[in-house]
Amino acid sequence: MQPSLPPPHTDRRQRLATIRVERITAAFGFTLVIAAAAANQPWLDRHFLPSFFLPRHWYVLIETLVRGAIAAAGASLVLGRSRVANLLTREPTMTLPVVLAAVLAIAGGEIALRWILRQPTEWLIRDEEPRRQHDPQLGWVLAPARTGRGTVAGRSLEYAVDAAGYRVRRADEPVDPERPTIVFAGESVMFGEGLAWEESIPAQAGAMVGIQSANLAVHGYSTDQMYLRLVQELPRFQQPVAVVSIFMTELFGRNLDDDRPYLGPGLVWHAAEHKSRLMSLAGLLVPYRRDGTVERGVRVTREVLLATTALARRHAAKPLVIVPEFGVEDDVQRTLRERILGSDIPTELVRLDPGWRLPWDRHPNARAARVIAAAVAARLLPAPLPNH
Repeated sequence: MQPSLPPPHTDRRQRLATIRVERITAAFGFTLVIAAAAANQPWLDRHFLPSFFLPRHWYVLIETLVRGAIAAAGASLVLGRSRVANLLTREPTMTLPVVLAAVLAIAGGEIALRWILRQPTEWLIRDEEPRRQHDPQLGWVLAPARTGRGTVAGRSLEYAVDAAGYRVRRADEPVDPERPTIVFAGESVMFGEGLAWEESIPAQAGAMVGIQSANLAVHGYSTDQMYLRLVQELPRFQQPVAVVSIFMTELFGRNLDDDRPYLGPGLVWHAAEHKSRLMSLAGLLVPYRRDGTVERGVRVTREVLLATTALARRHAAKPLVIVPEFGVEDDVQRTLRERILGSDIPTELVRLDPGWRLPWDRHPNARAARVIAAAVAARLLPAPLPNH
């Protein structure tokens, strides 16, 4: 008995389908190759901002490797388009189950991430020390009146926080708001991540100047969160001598986040925007920023720092923005810094040795913190100090 052959029109439809899939595959491959060629280093520098956690040369190397992988994938699709088309058209009935499985996988991943990742990008680990707690205006603050313990770079450390939420030597030795005080606003660098209290920038600067320091820094804060915290806390201090905040180009990217309360143009407060967890995770892994997003971030960050300066002066305190810089500042960082800070914001650029970081950590070590504290003290000491 002779085997039955498929009708001629069926065979013709399959050939046409294969040709169409070949063309689509080739077009997609060419698109990948062109995209890899177009994404040169100047384009990457515009859309992928400096990173605190990766050295510049590592960042460039990763970008180059990814560009090469995209180009190779595109070339493979172009050269192997016939094989890909035959594979996809051989069993067309499998297409729907594959698509359905992909949709279910995406939906399941979104549900799982909503259960696991409940905090904003800069507060992913709920039980990390120092502990944080939710705040409707700021996003989060330090859990008050407690002492946390952790190990950083092989050192066992205590993070004591007083009832007001400021880092102190001991939780039962709170900051006295009636005394002359240097108020420090910032994030983990200013807080003293990986450092004992006496090694932190505020503690060392206060000791050098001989004035009480108040460490208002909170891990993961952006520039606008620092300002909002100062707006809340600065009126508590009866004799603020100076307000010292921090700006680092490597941390500018977090100023663009909108998954926590943030300030927009005109210092308008906005509630956190809740987006797909998969998209948030993708943004964390591939931190691409549009030109408009970066430009708006530059304008708002500058506006916030000007407002911080004005706030300090309204309280008769000397404003200062410290700008730690490890190693040689590249053109991308310098341009970003100059655009944001300009010449009308009182700043102190502090050059630091690239090796002055904690082992297996990018935060400043005690030596770097001391150099930064000395730069702060040098700016404050010429001014007459109030009576103690």
